[in-house]
Amino acid sequence: MKKVMCSLLGGVLLSAGLGLAQAQESKDESGVMPPPKVLSLTREFVKPGRGGSGHERAESAFVQAFARAKWQEHYIAVSSLSGKPRVLFLTGYDSFDSWEKDNLAQRKNAALSVALDKAGFNDGELLSDVDMNLLRYNEEQSLHSPVDIAHMRYFEILVYRVKAGHGQEWEQLMKLVKDAYGQDPDMHWAEYDAVYGQEGSTHVFFLPMKSAKDIDDGPERDKKFVAAMGEEGMKKLGELEAASVEFNQSNLFEMTPSMSYPPDEWVKANPEFWKSKPAAAAKAPAKTEEKPAAKP
Repeated sequence: MKKVMCSLLGGVLLSAGLGLAQAQESKDESGVMPPPKVLSLTREFVKPGRGGSGHERAESAFVQAFARAKWQEHYIAVSSLSGKPRVLFLTGYDSFDSWEKDNLAQRKNAALSVALDKAGFNDGELLSDVDMNLLRYNEEQSLHSPVDIAHMRYFEILVYRVKAGHGQEWEQLMKLVKDAYGQDPDMHWAEYDAVYGQEGSTHVFFLPMKSAKDIDDGPERDKKFVAAMGEEGMKKLGELEAASVEFNQSNLFEMTPSMSYPPDEWVKANPEFWKSKPAAAAKAPAKTEEKPAAKP
């Protein structure tokens, strides 16, 4: 039986967390920011054969538009290495109020709006679907979540959907997880609850990794966790999983600097990675007058 812990902690053991750009949040002594309280997550599903450099060129128009406007809010892009071809765009905010102010400011900036409209049409030609999600950080179900994200390369993203009326069992499961790992400073994860855009009670775990070697090391670390929990502890976890979890999925994503608009602090901390030159923006078709809404 596939225990929820094997799926969840298989990623947690990769030494993870989330600290997206948000200038308002305080930093710890090492300069690492805590996870943003609100996360805007836009998923772009790319048509077969239309990804790669072609999508990078289209996305570079968004990056250049925000850079010209010297926009204060930043975002990062991560490209799928499993599942359907797609790119996630992640933007962190202090609050939903900050998210709203950013959206309103974009609409009021005429030059930026025009540039985003043009980029949006060009980008849309390459996509089969787009959806948008708003997530809220859940500190109680996260552990040691601040991390030096500027030096990470991958995200393992785990999605759990909890059965209606079984939130209590899910909370008990997460308490067991946190108690088991609470004394280990090298264990990190950031958990977000889906507020808008997902079905039912959905929980999203973000697990950054420095390299794929972290994946290789996962099984051995899993064994240590199972040994620490003991037979009765793992049995309890299995019972809680069966009672509370309706659906779970794990996918691997790669950070994509050419499609990202990272904060200056990240670029200074790791210029070799974040300063990778983006592809030249593609030209929009001359005959169209359509102007879809700007991408958040």
